[in-house]
Amino acid sequence: MQSNFDLTGRLALVTGSSRGIGWAIAQGLAAAGARVLLHGRNADALNRRAAELGGNAGALAFDVTDAAAVCTAFERIEAEHGRLDILVNNAGIAPENPAENVREQDFDLTVAVNLKGTFFASQAAGRIMIQQRRGCIVNMSSQAGFAALPTESVYCMTKAAIAHLTKCLAVEWGKHNIRVNAVAPTFIHTPGTEGALADPSFRADVIERIAALHRIGEPMEVAGAVVFLASPAATLITGHTLLIDGGWTAR
Repeated sequence: MQSNFDLTGRLALVTGSSRGIGWAIAQGLAAAGARVLLHGRNADALNRRAAELGGNAGALAFDVTDAAAVCTAFERIEAEHGRLDILVNNAGIAPENPAENVREQDFDLTVAVNLKGTFFASQAAGRIMIQQRRGCIVNMSSQAGFAALPTESVYCMTKAAIAHLTKCLAVEWGKHNIRVNAVAPTFIHTPGTEGALADPSFRADVIERIAALHRIGEPMEVAGAVVFLASPAATLITGHTLLIDGGWTAR
């Protein structure tokens, strides 16, 4: 009898998975038995990462802001594998700027990667999953979707929108046995947060605001939640955003 957390035989795609949280999620899914397709824009880097996961991994390079490229990539997945069981929409960016200084091009790019990319990847995955009458999507929200972070108004906006999009897709696609959930991490030790957390005063403030555990998170602590939501252990959970914030929003 398989464990409730066993993903053996499942095919998963993790966007933005060459480093940081995405790479940890890919490792976690692979450890649970899934075949994992890594995604990014640098094919060489992806192939190196896929090799680290061994024979149960592949790589797919495309731009999530290009809806046509997204559609083509998912058509390729369906043609080569005949299915897609799990999609993790991890690709995202978080440029910082006071609201009064935000440039239109930065606004457009953040929305394009975080929201447009998540929607059209979900749409393309949904089309496959509707045909096969099952599937699971896990989106990457953030505590920033639930708490205001100074200088990150556009990022916060997109992450709040992802939490609501998750509910919308869950309700619309539930009749097809497709579950859609999201995770919302706090500050995690990644290459993307390394610069900000190197500032002692900023780091101390973040640790203080992580009100219960008072520490920065690790990528695998996010990956564990994604593996759970993608697994048979979570078959009655959909439309939910799981905060992984050490108590930040509990205060």
